[in-house]
Amino acid sequence: MKKKPDSRLISVGRINSRWHLPSCNREPSSFPFGVQRNGRRFEFAELVFLFFIQGAAMGMWAVSLSTVLDAHGLKALRPYAFATTSIAAFVAPLFVGAMADRHLAPVRILRMLAIGSAGAMALASLAIQQQWAWWVVLGIIQVHALFSSPSWSIASTIVFSRLEDARKQFGPLRAMATLGWMAGCWWVSAIHADRSTMAGFSGAFTWLGVVGLTFLLPAVEPPPNTERVTLRQRFGLDALSLLRNRDHRGVFMTAALLNIPLAAFFPHTPPHLKELGFERTSAWMSMGQITEVLAMFGLAALLARWRIKWIFAAGLGFGVLRYGLASMDGEGWILAGITLHGCSYTLVFITSQIYLDERVDAAWRARAQALLYLLTSGLGNLVGYLGSGLWLRLCSQDNGTNWSRFWGGLSASVAVLLVYFLWTYRGRKGGSVIPGPSPG
Repeated sequence: MKKKPDSRLISVGRINSRWHLPSCNREPSSFPFGVQRNGRRFEFAELVFLFFIQGAAMGMWAVSLSTVLDAHGLKALRPYAFATTSIAAFVAPLFVGAMADRHLAPVRILRMLAIGSAGAMALASLAIQQQWAWWVVLGIIQVHALFSSPSWSIASTIVFSRLEDARKQFGPLRAMATLGWMAGCWWVSAIHADRSTMAGFSGAFTWLGVVGLTFLLPAVEPPPNTERVTLRQRFGLDALSLLRNRDHRGVFMTAALLNIPLAAFFPHTPPHLKELGFERTSAWMSMGQITEVLAMFGLAALLARWRIKWIFAAGLGFGVLRYGLASMDGEGWILAGITLHGCSYTLVFITSQIYLDERVDAAWRARAQALLYLLTSGLGNLVGYLGSGLWLRLCSQDNGTNWSRFWGGLSASVAVLLVYFLWTYRGRKGGSVIPGPSPG
């Protein structure tokens, strides 16, 4: 009697059902988190390095950009340079996500984005170094943002497609990106490039590492699409129809709205720390990233015991407490608030990505992740940067800033958001998939 093959040996995770990758017999993976590759064991290090190197490349550029522009006489360009990321988030991610769902393998798309990011970052650094016209520098920075903005959601899509249990595996993997970001910042300081264009050149070289990694990952093409694709679908705007579902809408809007007060955290906490007498504010701010990594490693245990609804609620609760502690306007209070940042961020934003991977039909997942990025990094950041600046001015007088009022107002806004989420989100037992809207 012929032995029936073990179902574990013919599964290649979601990527098999998503893009019809032919299955083959394999031994169960012995690598951490059960990650496998079709035809041979998949080395877990590939996914770790993908997130780590990409996080390092982004950190080298984003953290040093302000001081590099200041050092080269381009201080007035700083707000516009950071605004390019928000502008790009409105344009690029949905378009690229639609390509990944319908036309090209996500790995090939990431390769092209990494090449473009490396080239634009190097060119922007050269333009700053050589004192090119300000509008040329800003234009090149915008081109870089158009390449780099969609790369994160595409990388997440690739990683999700290789996981057998995203609830257990994604959190620790995503922590590698945060560690990479921190390592990139440390590298820039180690080579004394905090005010030098060498930070950008280092980031460009690191992006080439992402390019190299894409040749090690399987480039699985999406299934052939014989239906006529409209212009709206080509630009990924059909992903907005996901908002018709009550739970989806609750998750998308909660993440976007939480990003508004989150945008106030990074630009306005360091000045508050300085007023309280702290030096090395960047080091003190990294306390939030440390707890972020710890929370990501603990997320799997929470997902195994709690409903997603209560994990979101806990993250929003930490957000209320984080700003509430900062409003106490004391040294210990603000450090406690910074420490809670990582918990709030992880339990909302990382859980949002896992939710989309579980609850959205496979054919829509790249666009769903792209839409999340658009709403958080595009809409949330843009409103957050502008709105928090206006709120800070309203809380400031000739004798200084009323930090209790500033942070207290943000704490109240997150509390309102918590009520909105609990009212909107219902959840479904068993984590069942919600089919995407009709392609037409």
